[in-house]
Amino acid sequence: MRVFIKTFGCRSNIFDSEIMKNILKDKVVNNEKDANLIIVNSCAVTNFAERDLRNYINKHQDKRIILTGCSAYTQGKKLFEEKKVQAVLGHKYKEEIDKFLDFRGIKLGDFNFKNSKILKSISTTKAFIKIQEGCDFECAYCIIPKVRGYSRSIDEKIILDEVRALRDIGISEFVLTGINMGSYGKDTGSSLSELIEKISKIRGVKRIRLGSLEPSQIDKRLIELTQNGILERHLHIALQHTSDRMLRIMKRRNRVKPTLKLFERLADMNIALGSDFIVGHPGESEEVWEEALENFKKYPLTHIHIFRFSPRDGTLSATMRQDVRGDIAKKRAKILSDIVKKNNYNFRLKNKDKELLVHIEEIKGESSFGYDEFYNKMEIKKRLSKGEWVRVKNYQVKEINVKE
Repeated sequence: MRVFIKTFGCRSNIFDSEIMKNILKDKVVNNEKDANLIIVNSCAVTNFAERDLRNYINKHQDKRIILTGCSAYTQGKKLFEEKKVQAVLGHKYKEEIDKFLDFRGIKLGDFNFKNSKILKSISTTKAFIKIQEGCDFECAYCIIPKVRGYSRSIDEKIILDEVRALRDIGISEFVLTGINMGSYGKDTGSSLSELIEKISKIRGVKRIRLGSLEPSQIDKRLIELTQNGILERHLHIALQHTSDRMLRIMKRRNRVKPTLKLFERLADMNIALGSDFIVGHPGESEEVWEEALENFKKYPLTHIHIFRFSPRDGTLSATMRQDVRGDIAKKRAKILSDIVKKNNYNFRLKNKDKELLVHIEEIKGESSFGYDEFYNKMEIKKRLSKGEWVRVKNYQVKEINVKE
C-alpha cells in the first residue's frame, strides 16, 4: 500500500501528520499520483478551510480517502454518506493509523486522550513539538473547542524524550505548539515556563520558538526566559481586537489596559511582538473601529496575522447579524497591516548594529534564507546549507511585507 498524507491547517496538524508518517514509514509517498490511499488531516477553523477540503477531496476521487482532523467532526458524516471518503477517524486514532488503513466507516471516539508517541525522524530543519491539546476558552467565533475537546497537557517526559531523539538526528530548533499551548501544565501541576526551562538545558538545543499565547498566560518566568539566548526573542500574543466593547462581544478574556501594559513592558526589553486580529466581526461599528484603531496604534507590534471575519457554522458569532461589509473589513485590515509594517521596519533599524543568529531554512539560487531571533526573515547572499546556523552583522534593512 502506498499512502500520501495531505495536511491542512495548524502546526498541531503538521505535528500529527509527521507522527503518522513516522508510524507508516516506507508506505508513505511524496505525492498523490503515486498513492492508492490518501489520508487527509483536515482543518475546520473556517468555512473557507472546509471549502478547500471539499475541493481537494473532489479532485482525488480516483483514490481511496481516509478523513481525519477537525473536519472529521463537522463534515465527516456527510462526506462519508456522499461516498466521497471511505473512512472517517477522530483525532485519537491518528496514533494508531496503521491499524485503520483498511477501515471503512466512521470512528470518532472521544477527547479523553493525550498524545503518547514521539517523533523520531523528520525531513525539515526545525521540528514542531506538540505539547498540549484542546482548549477551555469559549470565544464566540471559534469552533475549535468543539472539535478538539478540553485542554490537556502531554506528559513532560514524552516531550523531553522527543526533543532528545530529534536532537540526536541533528535538529536544533524546536517550535512548541498546541491548540492553547499557554495552558500547558495546568492539569499536571507544571507550567509552560518550567517546560521551556527544561528543554533549554538539553545540550544541542539552539533555539526554542513558541506558538500563540494568550495574554493571561505570560508569566514573569516566561518573560525572564526570553533573555536566556535560547528562547526566541519574539512572542506571539493573541489579542484578536483592541476595543473592550468588541472583546466582550467576542467573549474574549483579555482587555486593552492590562494587555497594553504587558506589551509595553516586553517592548522595553527589546522583544519582538506578534498578534492576531479579527476585523469585520459583527458589532464592529465605525465607532468601535475608531476606538480600536486608536488603541492599536499604541501597541508596539512588529508582526501581525490579520483575519477578515467570516461566520463559522456552529459558533455564536455566526448567529449574529453580519453588519460589516467585506470591502470595509478589507480596508481596515490594510490599515492595521501598514501600521505593523512600519513598526517592524523601525524595530529592525533599531537593532541594526546587533549581531543576529540566523537559522537557514531555504536555498534559492545563490542566496540562503532564514529567520533571526526576532522572527524576521533574512537573505544571505551566499549558498549555505539548510539547517546551518550563521551569525550575521553589517546587514541592510529593507522594507518588506510583514506577516506571521
